[in-house]
Amino acid sequence: MADPRAEETFRKSTQTVSPDGAPPRTEMDSLGSRQIPAGAYWGINVCRALDNFAISGRPISVYPDLLYGYACVKQAAARANAEVGALDPERAALIDRVCEEIKSGGLHEQFIVDVMQGGAGTSTNMNFNEVIANRGLELAGHPRGAYAHLDPNDHVNRSQSTNDTYPTALKVGLMLSIERLLEELQRLEQAFRDKGQQFAGIVKIGRTQLQDAVPMTLQQEFEGFAVTLAEDHASLTDVTRRLGEINLGATAIGTGIAADPGFAEAARKHLADITGRAIVTAPDLIEATTDVGVFMEVSGTLKRSAMKLSKICNDLRLLASGPQAGFHEINLPPRQAGSSIMPGKVNPVIPEVVNEVAFVVAGGDVTLTMAAEAGQLQLNAFGPVMAHVLFENLKYMTAAMATLRLNCVTGITANKERLAHQVDSFVGIITALMPHIGYAPAARLAREALATNASIADLVVSAGLLTREQLAELLSPERLTRAQAMAAQDEEGTH
Repeated sequence: MADPRAEETFRKSTQTVSPDGAPPRTEMDSLGSRQIPAGAYWGINVCRALDNFAISGRPISVYPDLLYGYACVKQAAARANAEVGALDPERAALIDRVCEEIKSGGLHEQFIVDVMQGGAGTSTNMNFNEVIANRGLELAGHPRGAYAHLDPNDHVNRSQSTNDTYPTALKVGLMLSIERLLEELQRLEQAFRDKGQQFAGIVKIGRTQLQDAVPMTLQQEFEGFAVTLAEDHASLTDVTRRLGEINLGATAIGTGIAADPGFAEAARKHLADITGRAIVTAPDLIEATTDVGVFMEVSGTLKRSAMKLSKICNDLRLLASGPQAGFHEINLPPRQAGSSIMPGKVNPVIPEVVNEVAFVVAGGDVTLTMAAEAGQLQLNAFGPVMAHVLFENLKYMTAAMATLRLNCVTGITANKERLAHQVDSFVGIITALMPHIGYAPAARLAREALATNASIADLVVSAGLLTREQLAELLSPERLTRAQAMAAQDEEGTH
């Protein structure tokens, strides 16, 4: 069901009389004429899109990074057109000025076409062309709709097509969204590292397949979470660089029809200058216009990050389970009452909501994969749903990381007494003694300890296999949690 508030926004946007009572203006296209609210900066193309695509009830303005990216593209195109002589400096300057307004947050309420739309993004492109033209006319002292002075197609869209502006704008917008995600990802990584430092020296039992394995420290566990997040940071950073390859100047299918031969390079140069990013023109514009591989890569990399983050949250929930009948090794900060019927119950709601975000991201990746496969011949028409999935998932993941850090990780505490008791009574500690007493004796003593609840240390000493002094050294916390390194040192010492 669409958001009622968004539907109300759409309804008001399509009123033919502006709130101040001014009469509508009439605009025409090849299909006929339509009445446009006097106060609207958009025109007939947006009017038809509102009729055709009342799908989600969410306008493209819900993704400000997309608006910013598109404004950068239109600005670069205007400067390039002026440079190659395809557009007079006065019109180019008006377009440039309006794009600056949009980049600064102005006119966003005018971008009202639905995020879900057919036509490969044409409605979004025309929403920009019309808003820029009418705002430019206003700045020049002309009435809205007086397109003889500044036309959405002939001037604002000069040397361009939806098929090269839309994917380029999407790439620029995604760079911004991913940059914001990376900043939050780095903060979360550091939060786990800081928490690991707080847990230094706290020994616990590591587990494999939910069965007791060997000792480790709580610091090692939390620093492991940090390392996996650092790997995701590197992967997302890497894919962001590939978003800098654009097809601006390709126009309809990559041949550059209706554009000056020098436009593509001029537009690339200006876009790089405007965005401050490494922008390169694809070596084959026909291939680049039909290819959406980088969007699949962004989605897949984001899904990988979401699944790893979800796994961390699974671990946090499990480690905090209880408090009486579960692991209860750590305490998650209590955020809200957990039950309407069970007094005192507190649930791990923050890790749970991050899990839910991960599920959404995984589903979005399936949607984007299907959209990418559905491309035909010289164009993939499903850019709008790809944009929707990517911006939505990036927004969710960024928010999820922030709430996990602020509302959970920074407030986690360790149940030191419980962990110490588990380590003291841990039969699996015999693994650390195996290189010194042999596998068969170790297995026999482990079975005896489980059957009698006797101490492993007492059994080893009683069997005459090691002294108390030797056990104290071998079972020290440092040695227990660095068993692999210690074993390597022992092995070297035997040669």
